[in-house]
Amino acid sequence: MSDALLVMDVQLGVMSRYPAAERMLDGVTRALEAARQRQLAVIFVRLAFRPGYPEVSASNRTLSTLTQRPGGDMFTAGGPTTELHPALGARSDEPVVVKKRYSAFTGSDLEVLLRSRGITRLVLAGISTSGVVLSTLREAADRDYQLVVLKDACWDGDEEVHRVLTEKIFPRQAEVVTVAQWIERL
Repeated sequence: MSDALLVMDVQLGVMSRYPAAERMLDGVTRALEAARQRQLAVIFVRLAFRPGYPEVSASNRTLSTLTQRPGGDMFTAGGPTTELHPALGARSDEPVVVKKRYSAFTGSDLEVLLRSRGITRLVLAGISTSGVVLSTLREAADRDYQLVVLKDACWDGDEEVHRVLTEKIFPRQAEVVTVAQWIERL
């Protein structure tokens, strides 16, 4: 069995919208360090669109708000809001997947990367628990991946939503553990 740590949406534009998410960076960086020491695959996932947002439908309730923002460049590919947070210390041999929706699979080449490396288990971390983590977990489960969620390396703007997802919903399809518990088992 081969594992990959997916670090999702820990990018400057997301962090600027949710400054309290900084507190989960410690868990993410500890997970990254452990994965790198054990030579597990590390894959970063970020959200980015073409200028003018041609990928965003007006019927998409959440993403269509991006097209209405002043300046119109939030999460535009190549812009500062799509850059990974520097605390991650992304390496040149660690792929960065660009997605177009909440799920890390939608509009990206993630599936190709995973299959080409023989990855069968995904370890999920990121912002937000109710966004990219939930959507990716559901889609990955449907694609028959084994799943682990690092609950202290995920963050959500609503602590109760985070709690309900990690304690009641995710355990139906994934193992939910702390970063320390995951590292201890490696």
